[in-house]
Amino acid sequence: MKISNETKIGALTAVAISILILGYSFLRGNDLFSGSNRFYAIYKSVDGLSVSKPVLVNGFPIGHISKMQLDADGRTTVEFKIESQYKVPVNTSAKLVSTDLLGSKAIVFELGDSKEYAENKDTLKADIQGSLAESLQPIQTKAENLITKLDSSLASINKILNPAFQKNVDRSFASIANSLQTLESTTKKIDNLVGTQSVHINSILANADAVSGNLKTSTGHLTNISSNFEKTSNDIANSNIKQTLDNANKAVADLQATISKINTSQGSLGLLMNDDKLYKNLQDASNNLNLLFLDLKANPKRYVHFSVFGGGNKDK
Repeated sequence: MKISNETKIGALTAVAISILILGYSFLRGNDLFSGSNRFYAIYKSVDGLSVSKPVLVNGFPIGHISKMQLDADGRTTVEFKIESQYKVPVNTSAKLVSTDLLGSKAIVFELGDSKEYAENKDTLKADIQGSLAESLQPIQTKAENLITKLDSSLASINKILNPAFQKNVDRSFASIANSLQTLESTTKKIDNLVGTQSVHINSILANADAVSGNLKTSTGHLTNISSNFEKTSNDIANSNIKQTLDNANKAVADLQATISKINTSQGSLGLLMNDDKLYKNLQDASNNLNLLFLDLKANPKRYVHFSVFGGGNKDK
């Protein structure tokens, strides 16, 4: 049987329309040939999210977004198609996360620990993670402040590095070079001086060595003196000082008693010192004795008679 061209064209048109519908459904995230479960989550904002975006678990795709619908209260209900082979606990969180800096979003399932699994058409807990741009906003602010400060610092540096400052810097380096040359010349002079006076320096060092030896010997003598002093101190400490001091105190007491007796006219010495009559008698006796000596000297024959031959008048 011969098929007409009109029939062929109609069949090709139907096949093309079917392929177009299937491709459109596939692009919208609808897989007509595989079984899947539908889950829902309600978000306040779905910026950057679109149909056919993947649903991920630890970076692995387990489904896609099949539908998005704006509710009367301004929130958005998102429908997920998850392959039936994957079990989703009822306490799983559907988090809206950023995937790049351009604001693209995806859904990440944070699987819960419940032993009970969500059923088809259940609504999961919705969660929203801040975008990468929002996360980087503090860093951006700090970077802008840093760039501002850097610009101000560069402006200050440019202001400092003027021609006058450069001249001053060059002058400073020239002064440093001259100072280094002067220091080098001084060092050479010191080297020459040390070389010419090396004999005297050696003599000074030898004298210092001798002085050090003498000091060492003197230190030994000082040690002996210190030992002797310590021995003397120990001897004094061990001697009967108390008895000596008691004897000295007794002698002083006896001397004070004697002086007291003299002052009170007791005894001959006290009478001599305190009685004027005795003093006068002694003075008169002394005067008479002097007169007697004078008369004896002037008239010796009156008191002494002698003869060489033993003669003479005995009566006289």
